[in-house]
Order: sequence, then structure tokens, then C-alpha cells
Amino acid sequence: MVIFDYLERNARLYGTQTALVEINPSEERDRAVTWRDFSLIENATGDQPYRREMTWEQFDRDANRFANLLLSRGIRKGQRVAILMMNCMQWLPIYFGILKAGALAVPMNFRYSSDEIEYCIDLADVDILVFGPEFVSRIEPILGKIKRVKYKFFVGKDVPSFAESYDELIHYCAITPPPVQVSLEDHAAIYFSSGTTGFPKAILHNHRALLSACHTEQAHHGQTHDDVFLCIPPLYHTGAKMHWFGSLVSGSKAVLLRGVKPKWILRAVTEEKCSIVWLLVPWAQDLLDALESGEVNLDEYMLDSWRLMHIGAQPVPPSLIHRWKKVFPNHQYDTNYGLSESIGPGCVHLGVENIGKVGAIGKAGHGWQTKIINDDGNAVARGEIGELAVKGDGVMLCYYKNEEATSEVLHDGWLYTGDMAKEDDDGFIYLVDRKKDVIITGGENLYPVQIEDFLRGHEKIKDVAVIGLSDSRLGEIAAAVIEAKEGESLSKEDIDTFCLALPRYKRPKRVIFDTVPRNPTGKIEKTVLRERYGNGRLVEMQTTN
Repeated sequence: MVIFDYLERNARLYGTQTALVEINPSEERDRAVTWRDFSLIENATGDQPYRREMTWEQFDRDANRFANLLLSRGIRKGQRVAILMMNCMQWLPIYFGILKAGALAVPMNFRYSSDEIEYCIDLADVDILVFGPEFVSRIEPILGKIKRVKYKFFVGKDVPSFAESYDELIHYCAITPPPVQVSLEDHAAIYFSSGTTGFPKAILHNHRALLSACHTEQAHHGQTHDDVFLCIPPLYHTGAKMHWFGSLVSGSKAVLLRGVKPKWILRAVTEEKCSIVWLLVPWAQDLLDALESGEVNLDEYMLDSWRLMHIGAQPVPPSLIHRWKKVFPNHQYDTNYGLSESIGPGCVHLGVENIGKVGAIGKAGHGWQTKIINDDGNAVARGEIGELAVKGDGVMLCYYKNEEATSEVLHDGWLYTGDMAKEDDDGFIYLVDRKKDVIITGGENLYPVQIEDFLRGHEKIKDVAVIGLSDSRLGEIAAAVIEAKEGESLSKEDIDTFCLALPRYKRPKRVIFDTVPRNPTGKIEKTVLRERYGNGRLVEMQTTN
């Protein structure tokens, strides 16, 4: 079978049951009324109903319609269709329609600039672009440069003159499955790396990888038909979509929440009876801060359905989970580690039964192998730091059109992740840092994640990032970018005093009070910070001893 066989099975078994719910909260309405009052009313922009839902039968029919539309326009097996949209009800049916047509889905980051959109379209050899209203102003300037894109389908009202209406076109397309044979070895999707070292790389996966992600996710979190998954992160990223694959396998409902405010998350859980919520570190922090400040009152919500909170996409501070368990002692907790190159989360998995190992990312996930290696590719002893490597059906085929980059990370089926890690006596893996983020100061290796975890233990610190800055004497020094909690004040002296508990060589040599930038999947954008404060631009810094 291939992944869309699950969709067709769900349409047969659960046709009239809800597959997807989309909720578009707005601050003004959230104060005045409940979501149910607006279930049939369009929101302030007039583009989307406030709450929409789709059955499994509708989901499969819309996927078939789009697949048949692509075939009618001459798209053939192996061609590429890009998706540039915010999370919405149409996103997943479009994705599955592409797969059913035998084409490659090419999800694109909604933060891309015009130049990045042009670059990724060219790199992935995109033939069709499907986009939403948020991106018209970014596509217009590059229309003359993306001529290889044969058709542009617009999802929404007020269709721009250079595109066609997706909604009108699929209305006339057949609802029957397209006559295309797809195998596990066929190419399925191109995802893009985070682009932390420049423009992103194109990551090529086959259908076997997508199917393996389904099995891994469902094995880890045991989704049943009665579960309800709250999906908040962007669907273009492997993390959100591959966690949703557990809902696909179990034929259970998922809720797409377009908003990250703590009260919106808690209300979604209450209204939709969500049982599984995947959060990013900043959202979990914001929710706990809102509860501690009194901005949000748990007594106003019904959260009995919520059984599992899991976090991924970036290192998780143990202090955050300890805080969470004090507020939600009955929640199961889990974390998954993965990369887009390993088809998203799950190649390393903690497991809800291992709460005593908070701080670890876990052991090899379902269907995966792991090892920690030195620069020669040989396994290091337990307790020693080396580079994490993973192997499984979810490993990418290659970086598309980039043989040099591919050869650097793929070795005999093993993916070298670029993450430094160590393994304890029980076989649990702990992330130390990104290989490229290691700071070498006076001949000593500093691992920023370790310093960040320590600083997050300060009760007034909301977020922190540690970066290396050049130094004429030591080569590099550690600088801590610190974001205080709302309403709190911090001084250099406060940080100096707190850091006395660290070995002297690990203490940040410079302190910066600023917001900590994170990308849509919660990862700290250290490249942004290095550009902001590197090369002598230290105006906002304070020097410590």
C-alpha cells in the first residue's frame, strides 16, 4: 500500500465522520462569544468561515478532484506541484491530490520572501503552484522569473488576474480515483531544509518514507479512532503533518487551529475534546506563563479529554517539562526527535513511559537505528560526545540537484544529522548541540544547549539563546541572548550571580537583553542573532567578567 490508501480506506469505513476541523479564532470575537456561535459565519476578512469541518468522504473526494484536475492539465507522474498556503481546510486534500496524481508535492515555507519562493520553485523544478491570498504580493514581483510554472491555482476569493480559481476548477472534476499507479519507490515529495546556512536545500523523499512516517507515529502515540489531535504548527513542515499521520492511520479527527494564544489552545481542547496536543517550546512556555500570571484561569475550561502533550522540533528544556507536570500532573508527556531529512519526527523517541528520563530525546524510534560516531565515522563509547547518525526507511533519497551536500550526510544508508549527542548507561540519547553551533573558546568545547538549559532555570527568564562570537584572544566566546518574562526586569549582575553555579569556562562572557527569534517550527534562529551581533556590532551587549 501507499499512504493515500489510508485515506481511501477511511472514506469507506468512516465516510460521514469528521476528518478535519478548521478553527480561525479572532481576538475580538473570542472576548464576546463562543466559537459555536460563529460556526456558519465568515470571519472578519470574509475569506473563511469561523469554524469548518470536513468528513473523510469529502476529504477523499476533494483529493480525487484535484488529482484529476492535474491530469487534465497534462501533469504526469514525477512532475512537481508546490503548495504555498497557510494552514487551512484545503491544504491536506491538495497534498493528497498531488500524491494521487503521481506527482511530487512541494510544500513551501509561508515565511519565504519573493526571492526564496523563486529560488525554491527553480530548484525543485516546479510545474504548478497552488497558493493562498497571503502570498499574492510576494508572487507578483517574480511572475516574469517563474515562467516554468505552467499553471497557478489560487485558493480563496478575489482571484488575482495571473491565476485560476482552485475552488471553481475542482467543482467540475471527477470524484473518482485517478487512473495512476503509484509504488513505494516512486518519488513523492520535496521538502526544504530550514536554510540556516543560506538558501534552503531540497530534500527528496519517496512514498516508502511517507508510509514509514505513518507507522512510526502511530506506534509511538497509539492513536485510536476516538482520539482528537490538535494541530497548530504549519503543515508545510514535516513535523506537523507527520504527527497528523497518526490520525490518518486511526481514522480519527484532527483540528487545525489557526492561532497560538494560550486561551485559544485551551478553548480548542475544550470545544473539540482534543486528546493529543503537539506544542512547540515557545507555546508551552506562553501557556504556563499565562496560567502563572493569572491571565488564563484553568477553571474556565474542560480539559478532561487531554491525555498527551508532546513537544519536538527543538531541544526541550527539562525545567519546562517539570513546570508542565506540576500544572498538568495527569498528562502523558513525550518528545520526538527528527529532521526533514528523516521524514520528520520519530527517528528518536522518548516514550510516554520514560518520564524519568526527561532531558533525553530517547532511543531509536519505531523502525529506526541510531549510532553516535566520531569524525572518522566510528561509534564512540557510551558517555562520550559524537555526532548522531540515524538509519531507516524515512531517510531521504538525496538533496535534489546537490550531490556534494548529499555525499556529506549520507553514508551507506546512514544519515549524519549534524547534531552532537551522547548516550547514557541505559541507552538513552541526549542532544548536546548542533555540530556547527559548538563554540570553541580557548581550546575548550562549549555546547550552547547546555548553557541555555541552565539559564532557563532562572525564574525571570522566558527564553535564551547562546551563540559564539569571535574574540581576538580566545577565538570565540559565548554570548547569551536573554528574553525576560513579561513584566520582569533583569540586569547583567543578576545573570552574573546566577551563573556562578556554572564552571567558569561555561559562563557567558557577554549578555544581551533582546527577544529570541524562532522560526515557525520553534527552532532558535541563531543565524539571525549572529548576523545581528557579530562582526563587532555589540551595541546592546554588556560585558561580564
